[in-house]
Amino acid sequence: MGIKLGLVGFGSFGRAFAPLFANHPLVDSVGLCDAEEDRIRWAYEHPAITPKVDTKNMTTSFDEMCKSDCDAIVIITQPWLHAPQCIQAMESGKDVYSAVPVICLPDDDEMLDWSGKIIETVQRTGKEYMLGETTIYRPPTMLCRRMAAAGEFGHFVYAEAEYAHDVDEPACSLRNVNKSRSTGKIGAQAAAFMQKYWDRGLKSHAMAYPTHSMSGVIDVMRTQPLSVSAIGYRNRNNDVFFKNYDFCNISSLFQLANGAAFRVCEMREIVPGTGLNGEDFRIFGTGGSYSYGVVKKNGRVEALPEVTPKPVEQKEYTEAEMRDPLPAEVREAFKKVYNPDAKPEDDFEPLGHGGSHPYLVHEFVSAVAEHRRPKISAWDAATYMAMGVAAHKSAQKDGEIVKVVDFGKKWD
Repeated sequence: MGIKLGLVGFGSFGRAFAPLFANHPLVDSVGLCDAEEDRIRWAYEHPAITPKVDTKNMTTSFDEMCKSDCDAIVIITQPWLHAPQCIQAMESGKDVYSAVPVICLPDDDEMLDWSGKIIETVQRTGKEYMLGETTIYRPPTMLCRRMAAAGEFGHFVYAEAEYAHDVDEPACSLRNVNKSRSTGKIGAQAAAFMQKYWDRGLKSHAMAYPTHSMSGVIDVMRTQPLSVSAIGYRNRNNDVFFKNYDFCNISSLFQLANGAAFRVCEMREIVPGTGLNGEDFRIFGTGGSYSYGVVKKNGRVEALPEVTPKPVEQKEYTEAEMRDPLPAEVREAFKKVYNPDAKPEDDFEPLGHGGSHPYLVHEFVSAVAEHRRPKISAWDAATYMAMGVAAHKSAQKDGEIVKVVDFGKKWD
């Protein structure tokens, strides 16, 4: 028997995921929830979702969805709602998937507090939490995880990552994102909710949403961040978008527990397409490196009395070569979502944030079905948020070294 999912939130991001969740082979039925009835209607009438809809679990009330007989709830709502909704879902007996980030607020300490509350709720209820961080299933991360597991990096020395998303990025304007989040029933609540923070003199910042840049390298290296020094850049032309921003750009250097240094940049005001990419990273070790799709290895072996240098091997990978395979039945089901007329011999091309969407869906659904802890757990999510908070606090102190809060992540 498969599982019953409750899908919550059918904005642009939720719409990208809902057909995939509904069509996973382990999902028997989906409930639908959104504060806007027209969005529920969209999901109910979507040809890839309709066959799996459980009409008794269709509601505009999140409270009612939590009372449903669903096994798990997928929450793709506005960022300021994520953490409290996830906790409510777990307390109602549901495993939960959350869109990124854990929560996004102008109060750093409150974001850390919510991260800790999610961990406590997982421990107390026995329910599981998964953060839907796309970088974890981008092709470079999959390739580098395999390299690290095989010891091909040697000892990690240095890494760098960034999420360079200019406010006027043509493919995804942050001005338009903010505008869309201010509409409808929930959007109307968001402005009043945030005003309470502005009235206290608190401001948002680039590191309040740090998961895209922090997660890939930390996941590959399987290590903990210890401390950070960061420099912030404030908007200088009175752009109204940054009215309630402390820093629109933050550049940071982390000390990691494995001895490596990790440079991270979060940029919201920088010309697009100039070398700093969205959700990208490079990793360098004593034996191998990954950078922009190219892997280099020097063949150096540990503990030899005398080292004979070897020629450096180099290979450039396509995205398809970097990816891990999905199970055949999952691949075929998702292929039909993307192309209802697809033939068995047609290729499956994963879509969404570097093809990460199908992998995120499969990981959560299979973890729920197998009653196991999913990848990108509550501890992983809290670690990424703690890194962003520490970087912001360092930038506020002109680069003073700040320790990263340790939420007790354990690497098996």
